[in-house]
Amino acid sequence: MATAKSSTTKTTTTKAQRSAAAKKAAETRAANQQSAAESAVAYVRQTAERAVDVPVGAALTVAETVKPLTDTSSREREIKRLRTQVTREINKLERRGGQARRKATTRARGTRNRVERDLKQRRNSLERTVKQNRTKAERTVKQNRTKVEKAVKENRVRAEKAVKDAQTVVTTRLETVRS
Repeated sequence: MATAKSSTTKTTTTKAQRSAAAKKAAETRAANQQSAAESAVAYVRQTAERAVDVPVGAALTVAETVKPLTDTSSREREIKRLRTQVTREINKLERRGGQARRKATTRARGTRNRVERDLKQRRNSLERTVKQNRTKAERTVKQNRTKVEKAVKENRVRAEKAVKDAQTVVTTRLETVRS
C-alpha cells in the first residue's frame, strides 16, 4: 500500500505542476494579446495625430511665410533679405564653378605635359636608335667596301702578275720556237 500511496502523490504533484504551468501559459498569452491590442491602439492614435498635425504645421508655415509680405516695410526688408541670400548663393556657385574649372584646367595641363614629355622621350629614344643603327650600317658598309676594294686590288695584282707570267712564258716559248 505504501507503494500505491507514493505513486498517487507523484501523480498529484505532476498534475499540480501541469496545472500551474497551464495557468502561467494562459496568463502569458493574455498578456501578449493585451500588449498587441495596446500596440494597435498606439499605432492608430499616432496615425490620427499625424493626420491632424501635418495640415496644421503646413498652415502655420504658410502663415509665417506670408506674414512678412503683408506690411510694406517688412515686405521690402524680406525682398532685400531674399535678394542678398540669392546673391550670396550665386557667389558661392560662381566660386565653386571657378574652382572646378581651374582644377580641370590644371589637370588637363598636367595630362598634356605628361603626354608631351612621354612623346619627347619616345621620339628622342627612337632618334637615338635610328642614329645608332645608321652609324652601324655605315660602318659595316665602309668595312665591307674596304674589304671588297682590297680583295679586288689583290685579285687585279694577281691577275696582272698571272698575265705577266703568261706573257713571259709565251715570249720564252716563241723565242724557243724561233731559235
